[in-house]
Amino acid sequence: MTIFDLLQFTGGLALFLYGMNYMGTSLEKLSGGKLETMLEKMTSNRLKGLLLGAGVTAVIQSSSAVTVMAVGFVNSKIMTLHQVVGIIMGANIGTTITSWLLSLTGIEGSNIFIKLLKPSSFAPVIAIIGVFLLFSKKNEKKKNIGAIMLGFATLMFGMDYMSAAVAPLKDVPQFTGILTMFSNPILGILAGALLTAVIQSSSASVGILQALAVTGSITVSSAFPIILGQNIGTCITALISSVGTSKNGKRTAVIHLIFNTLGVAAAMLVFYSVKNILKLPLFEESINAGSIAAIHTIFNVFSTVLLFPFGKWLEKLACIIIPNGKDENSELIDEKFILSNAYAIDKAKEQCNAMAETALENTILSLNILKKYSSLKNNKISENEHRLDEYEDELETYLVKISAGELNLNNSVRLSMLSHAIGNFERIGDYAYNILRVKQQMHRDKIHFSKEANDELEIMSNAVKEITENAISAFINDDLEAANRIEPLEQVIDNLKVQIKAKHSKRMENTQCSIENGILFFDIINSLERIADHCSNLALCIIELSQKSYRIHQYSKGLKSTSSSFIEAFEEYCEKYSLA
Repeated sequence: MTIFDLLQFTGGLALFLYGMNYMGTSLEKLSGGKLETMLEKMTSNRLKGLLLGAGVTAVIQSSSAVTVMAVGFVNSKIMTLHQVVGIIMGANIGTTITSWLLSLTGIEGSNIFIKLLKPSSFAPVIAIIGVFLLFSKKNEKKKNIGAIMLGFATLMFGMDYMSAAVAPLKDVPQFTGILTMFSNPILGILAGALLTAVIQSSSASVGILQALAVTGSITVSSAFPIILGQNIGTCITALISSVGTSKNGKRTAVIHLIFNTLGVAAAMLVFYSVKNILKLPLFEESINAGSIAAIHTIFNVFSTVLLFPFGKWLEKLACIIIPNGKDENSELIDEKFILSNAYAIDKAKEQCNAMAETALENTILSLNILKKYSSLKNNKISENEHRLDEYEDELETYLVKISAGELNLNNSVRLSMLSHAIGNFERIGDYAYNILRVKQQMHRDKIHFSKEANDELEIMSNAVKEITENAISAFINDDLEAANRIEPLEQVIDNLKVQIKAKHSKRMENTQCSIENGILFFDIINSLERIADHCSNLALCIIELSQKSYRIHQYSKGLKSTSSSFIEAFEEYCEKYSLA
């Protein structure tokens, strides 16, 4: 093997790994997080989990990604430990589809149909079509399909280059001698596990073994323990991802390791028992890419069939290895979900919904406390305010991490909307808390407003309650109709603020209200109006981003001056919240 053959092999390996990664990432983008959502919602029993785990893994071409996602599900308490056992088993079966695709490189024959099945025949065509689709100007779906095709063609080219580069090694005795070392079961398992742990992909390591098989120097006996070791090595990704997670998150990764290790032990026992008893010559025959794919599949199906009935025992064993104790993890959303941008955004939206409901609860509590002070409501508002600050810190950090990945237009728009919404929810909470502080001072100093002032506050409070409820509902349900009714109500609240301030200023001039009381009254009015402003910001953001644009002030100006529905709603709210 010359230096040029080595360069060809490493170049082919680079193309192979890049193509596999690019294809998997593009498949994930095309799915838009739907596959992960299916996993989350359709795992009521272990059999369903197994089938879904196999299906999702076959689509995204990565058992590692699925098992890491499983760790995230359990860590965030979306799933129980019991539910993910089936997913892990299914992921092992689903990942074998890649090896069957790669085995096409070993097809031999002069028949034209057989030649057409060889990657060297169809990969260039797929690559050309993929490039054309990838450069589609606006169609994200076409771009993702093109990227998938280009990634697939790239990994096939890489596989061909690797096979061609190592072909001369079949006549090198030293290379054959090295490979015969792996007929030792322990060395074979260690070699397979180490290779897979380094590149963190069992599909890729099986592909490399398939490329080496073209030399004809790898026997069935040598390949078998390597393939089994590859299934142990793939557990490293989930184990690494479980660092810093909850106890159950760690147990999920441990279940993956236990399952594969027990499967390897059982398969080794069966294989070497049959080999030593029957002494069939096929064990020492050269193996090809198709046979490697078959062994890979048979092993994973065998392991699943053998251990599927003992799912509960796997859970118990994981709990023994990772005993109960203090659980240090308290993340709102597990960072493992960032492997899938679309799904990570879905999870962020769920937490933003929870933040929105907390902001609404605090607004309503602060409006109620205006009527009558309550230490219970006081404590709840303070607790919610602290929670809103935590939401803002963790969600903003999480969104920044998501934005570091490759986002399509739709996900980029959704990310912008969530980031904008988080800031508005936090500010709504701040002004609700500010109302509480004013009421605390009034309660402490025994300050009371006049009946006229309280009546005005109640009218404005009712308007603010309605606009906040509508804004939160519009955000949670993506309700454009509700969002469109917020801006006219916000304009009415602005007018109320002006009118109420004018009335209260006259009361102060007529000494019906002290300066100190007036300042507190104006502080409450300002806070109410600012809550409405942030509800308006939120609604305009929902409306604008639904149109894939972001010109809020320009849109708001046009809405007020030209929309008949705005005018009708404005007049309706003017009548409903009149001071007269």
